[in-house]
Amino acid sequence: MAFALPVWLALHEELLAHGAPDSADPLDDFDDDALFQAFHLTRPCIAFVADAVRVRMKNNAAFRSPAAAAAAAVSVDAAVLVALNYYAHGASSADVLQRVGRGRLADPPALICGVSEVVAGMADQFISFPLLRDAKLHVASQIKEACGIPHAIGVLAPAHFRIRAPLTRRSQVICDSEGNVLSVEKCCVGGTCEQEMWETSFKGREMEEELHGPYWVIGKGYHLSKHVMTPVSEPANDNEVRFNEAHAKIHDVMRTTLGSMKRRFRCLMQLGFAQECSLDKKADVIKACSVLHNIAKKFSVPAPPAAGKIEPLHPGNQNSVPFNIDPEALQARQELIQRNFSVGSASKDPPSNAGENL
Repeated sequence: MAFALPVWLALHEELLAHGAPDSADPLDDFDDDALFQAFHLTRPCIAFVADAVRVRMKNNAAFRSPAAAAAAAVSVDAAVLVALNYYAHGASSADVLQRVGRGRLADPPALICGVSEVVAGMADQFISFPLLRDAKLHVASQIKEACGIPHAIGVLAPAHFRIRAPLTRRSQVICDSEGNVLSVEKCCVGGTCEQEMWETSFKGREMEEELHGPYWVIGKGYHLSKHVMTPVSEPANDNEVRFNEAHAKIHDVMRTTLGSMKRRFRCLMQLGFAQECSLDKKADVIKACSVLHNIAKKFSVPAPPAAGKIEPLHPGNQNSVPFNIDPEALQARQELIQRNFSVGSASKDPPSNAGENL
């Protein structure tokens, strides 16, 4: 979820205090327009990312892998810019490599893998699922304000990322009503159905085991359950139609979020940048781009303009195994629709009671 501005400012001050920038700043070779064209981020945002990577690589021994070592062997700023340029365009620009490396970058793919590993590891700082009561109430109140559905702490969907045609990878993503990524996990083969991803994911198990309390996530293509709110498959009255319209409205936030990510980080349109990088490394790229998406939103960096239509959410493969709808979940959805989407209805629950009664 989005961090409060004072928290981000304090973190930025700590990064600056513990990580001195490289003496020759490769950012100086770019004016602001060229910088955005090359990296799809602004100067303050890139400087923040470079500072965070520098501190992370210096203080965490877990990143002493061969790939991370390759990133550390050159200027951290240069390594970060090589990776950001790849994320932005899906290929490394010869001009950027020359400018930031002065012709001394021998293995750009290894740098990209190394920086991706480090930035993906920063997910514990910059991708935050609401855990505390106040955080859950805040996310739930924003979603309710956006669409009218109460007690929801995220929008759930699988994201498709191409590797090499016709192969794809899918990651399970949860976002809030403002498009901040709250969770990204389960990088699996493209044919994996939504329900299987949810049932085997950490967040899915946590929610279905009541570890996050009586809240929903809003999803489509999943089984209706105690903690996954799906649309009514065959609406029988105006109340259910209104509910489905509200469900579609908030679910469209995920489509917009993933579309924005893929415009900013065009590498997500085709992840086959280096044969020596395993699928785990490609998962690092996906998570790294999710981290950078949240950082870019905090710095209010606009996404590049869309070249065409926003890519729709893929429906995925439905599980062919028959299942029985949980009668308690079905009743809870019907009660929610009756309370919140009948003619003239308006939820009387004050924000402090959100999530106490499904």
